[in-house]
Amino acid sequence: MLSSEKFDRVRFSISSLVRGVCVLLIWILLIGIQNCFAQTDPLAQARYFASQKDYDKAIESVKHLYDQNPMDGEVYRFYFNTLLDKKEYKEAEQLVSKQLKISPNDPMLFLDLGNVYVVSGKPKKSAEPFQQAINLLNGDDILTTKMANEFIRLKQEDWAIKTYERAIEIIRNPYFYSTPLAKLYAQTGNIEQAINTVLNVGQIQLPGLDDTKTILLEILGNDLRKLQLAQKALIRKINEQPSNTWFVELLTWLYTQKDDWEGALIQIQALDERNKEDGVRLLDFARLAAKENHFDIAIKALDNILEKGNSKPLFAIAYAEKLRVLFEKLKKNPTPTFQEIAKIEQEYDTFFRQFPQYYISETLNDYATLEAQFAGKTNKAISLLQTAIAQPNARREFYGWSKLQLGDNYLLSGKIWDASLVYSQVDKDFREDMLGEEARFRNAKLAFYQGDFEWAQAQLSVLKASTSELIANDALYLSILITENIPPDSNLVPLRRFAYADLLLFQNKDKEAETLLDSISKAYPKHPLSDDILMLKAQIAVKHQDYNKALNYWQDVYDRYAQDVLADDAIFKTAEVYENYLKQPEKAKSFYEKLILEFPGSTYVQIARKHLALLQANSSVQMP
Repeated sequence: MLSSEKFDRVRFSISSLVRGVCVLLIWILLIGIQNCFAQTDPLAQARYFASQKDYDKAIESVKHLYDQNPMDGEVYRFYFNTLLDKKEYKEAEQLVSKQLKISPNDPMLFLDLGNVYVVSGKPKKSAEPFQQAINLLNGDDILTTKMANEFIRLKQEDWAIKTYERAIEIIRNPYFYSTPLAKLYAQTGNIEQAINTVLNVGQIQLPGLDDTKTILLEILGNDLRKLQLAQKALIRKINEQPSNTWFVELLTWLYTQKDDWEGALIQIQALDERNKEDGVRLLDFARLAAKENHFDIAIKALDNILEKGNSKPLFAIAYAEKLRVLFEKLKKNPTPTFQEIAKIEQEYDTFFRQFPQYYISETLNDYATLEAQFAGKTNKAISLLQTAIAQPNARREFYGWSKLQLGDNYLLSGKIWDASLVYSQVDKDFREDMLGEEARFRNAKLAFYQGDFEWAQAQLSVLKASTSELIANDALYLSILITENIPPDSNLVPLRRFAYADLLLFQNKDKEAETLLDSISKAYPKHPLSDDILMLKAQIAVKHQDYNKALNYWQDVYDRYAQDVLADDAIFKTAEVYENYLKQPEKAKSFYEKLILEFPGSTYVQIARKHLALLQANSSVQMP
């Protein structure tokens, strides 16, 4: 009798043998099929020989086919290419010459002949057949494009340019090939000609403005010298055609590419005045400038609209936009003064007295945030939101978000029960909406703050399947935080302290929160909350612009807790700080790469790739 162990070994050996035999049979079958196919198709057989670098057999096979039917273009093309692969240049030249006797007006054959001269070390001799090919152009777009592309494939860009230039002469349309021609001029180093070719179409405005911008971006990149050449060319065009707004719009865009927003604003103002646009273009420009964090330029553009007078149709819109920009600028200011905050408060107050209809707009939400988060006037924020919610013509979505903001302000001022009530009302009113999910999450977070972990967990278990990725991720993190930090001995003191510290942080009581977090670390040095405590302390450090301290906290997380769920979060936030605050793009890139390579399953990977692509725009480093 075989023992169980010996039987298993025998069975394994037999299985391995069977698998090996099957693989061998499949391989033999495939070879057989290939050989059968090759035998029934001589050209396929020749291709097979060429793929195996057996050029002699390949040439022997295809020569027989060519002699039978020299008009077969596929056979000729393979025969010619195989001769080049074998470096049989004399035979290749003879083949093309023979083919030209059959088809003397085929320009592609002259390209073949010229190519033979180039690869055989006689580039000067190639000029004649290349020129003969161009002489055979007849205005047919398909032929022109085919020839130009073949010249490009052969790395004969100058001849591709001549192809397009000759085609333009024939069809008498200087704009038809402007895009490929401009790209070729740029590739061959003739940047000024490339720019002029693109701009010449501005006379008829054939391509859209966005298409033209795309072409110019490809040609100019971020090269300052090239951008300046384009700027000079555009100014010349504007002087020649002052009524052509296409050039002015392009010049404005070019200024922004050079990061010269003042210059762009001057052009926009001139265009606005010339066309009597009442600020439409200025408003769009202000929004673009604000998006790129050029707040002062945006404010100048908006002030230009406001100076036109309150009778103009865009006055209120521009005023509201100016408040939004002022508020965004304030939020980006690490140390706003009391006077700066008070000045913006006054601006909001003046605006709402003049335009009370804006009580049902996002401008009101910003005003309430300013009062609660920056001016420390939570009660005023609550009053503003209550007034907004009471408006009979408020949009349903605005009503819901304003009530959520009201709940946050109740929580900020310590009115826990009122906050919970408002969240529950939104949950009820928007049960099947994302607003309802947001309200349920905030109620779950409120329960967490209060130490009611069981009820919070019940809500979070549903929210983890939310259609909103943000809510789902936040719910998942909070759920894991609760699950991992309820120990077998049911000692909830550390988690309750942590939850309360989180609430204090929400209420802007940062010093009290940090003191409480330190007490947890001291009393429970090896508690699973350690990485969460570091992340919360890093959040406080960033809030106070102490970025180096935040970086140290995050480093502790990804060094000491690399296997925990917050390691990728810490790396991503590190990259963000280097990119957005410390302005060290190389370090930011290294951390985005670290995240992508070490945490491929992270929810941050896609965002990290986008940031990395932007940072590497002028770099040859490959994305992982």
